[in-house]
Amino acid sequence: MVNTEPDTSELAKFREEWRAEVQQRRTAANLATSHPQPPPSPTKPYELKQRTSTTIAAAPSAHETPVPKIYVNATAPSQTHVSALEIYRQAIQHEQQGLLDNALALYRQAFRMDAHVDRAYSRDEKLAAVFSSQQHILPKTSPDADKTIIDRLSQDLSHAVTISTNKAGITIGALAQLVSTFSHQLTFEPEDEKQPLWLRSLPDEMIVAILRMLDITSIERFAAVCRKARVVSLDATLWRHLVFSTYKPPQISESEDISLIVDRYLCDYRRMYIEYPRVRLDGVYIAICHYVRPGLSDNQWANISHLITYHRFLRFYPNGMVLSFLVNGEMNPQQVIPLLKPTLRAKGFSLGTWRLLGDTIHLNLVEANGKITPSLPPPFEVLNAFLEETEIAEVGGASQRHASHVPHRHSGQSTEQQTRYTFVMTLALRSRPVGRWNRLDIETYDSISLATGGVTPVALKHERPFWFSKVRSYSP
Repeated sequence: MVNTEPDTSELAKFREEWRAEVQQRRTAANLATSHPQPPPSPTKPYELKQRTSTTIAAAPSAHETPVPKIYVNATAPSQTHVSALEIYRQAIQHEQQGLLDNALALYRQAFRMDAHVDRAYSRDEKLAAVFSSQQHILPKTSPDADKTIIDRLSQDLSHAVTISTNKAGITIGALAQLVSTFSHQLTFEPEDEKQPLWLRSLPDEMIVAILRMLDITSIERFAAVCRKARVVSLDATLWRHLVFSTYKPPQISESEDISLIVDRYLCDYRRMYIEYPRVRLDGVYIAICHYVRPGLSDNQWANISHLITYHRFLRFYPNGMVLSFLVNGEMNPQQVIPLLKPTLRAKGFSLGTWRLLGDTIHLNLVEANGKITPSLPPPFEVLNAFLEETEIAEVGGASQRHASHVPHRHSGQSTEQQTRYTFVMTLALRSRPVGRWNRLDIETYDSISLATGGVTPVALKHERPFWFSKVRSYSP
């Protein structure tokens, strides 16, 4: 008879050994967690290893400048939580401190982790410069809001598309994402395949030169034709020319640098032209105002009310001159616009200067219904120069030609009338929709006596905003 029962003594001994071994492993693991072992001291100040995830720091000598730690691990950055960008920054710090050997080793390590780490560093530095330059124009925000702004700028720059290589300029935002999906082999295609398309034979540089002769509306209409036209219309040289020809005094202050403004928009000239405030010079701003005036009636049971309509016109010139004209309802805008010139003389017509500071327009106006004295006070230097060049006070024929077409002409007014009052107006420049800059809201309107210097506010009870209307004959 065979004994099938196991040996209880051997089984109990095996269980005890197994429990002891498990307990020993747990104890060793707990000791390693609570008391980590320090890394071994390297033989050199900085020793690079390919397959280690240890952070190595050399103890500086008494005559050596302490430097930050070097993170090494090109194969497993997730374990050390170190990016190539941080190593690249440390390499730059070492190079600035004169530790060229250490800087070279770190440069090599950073480029092994990311071949384009230098571009990432340049992008981050540009974002930091843009964010710091915007601090004086942005309101105080929370750290979360600042992080949101930086993230948005980083996202826009990550989708940036370089349109032109001969001049610095990029396109960012949603348009850049759309253009990045286009094929690289774009060409113009005729609507009728049997008809020739001569535009396809022109090089892109020639098309860009032609677009520089057009206005913004025509350029955007051309860009809406096809994908090839959109890419060509985004050429950086085209929008750079528009920006530098538009944003100069009085569109910006004389102390403001246009290059700093461009840096805020990451060298996206098209986006800057759309989003940065500018006064439209290719048309006229018109405010249509209404008010109700009670009338007289022979019948006591009937009340008569009159609806009074009048118009205000503002035309801006690139040299800093502005024309202001107030007319009643007898003349409509179609009749006034051809007459709105500096040689106009009529009641309600004023000449002056303008300047744009941020999104606020400052106007200085003088009435021009009689003779304007050439000795106007500051800030009418531009107007004085215009009067000296044209000798408008001596030209009587031009005024007589306009007199028959303009109402409220004071024919008996003395030609020796001197300017006694100036008017100061501030307007808020708005854009509806984005990029149009087609609305002006009157904020203040004051009358200043040149004799006493007293300031009298002008009532703005019935005033309405100015809306822009493009005029083909007005060349910007």
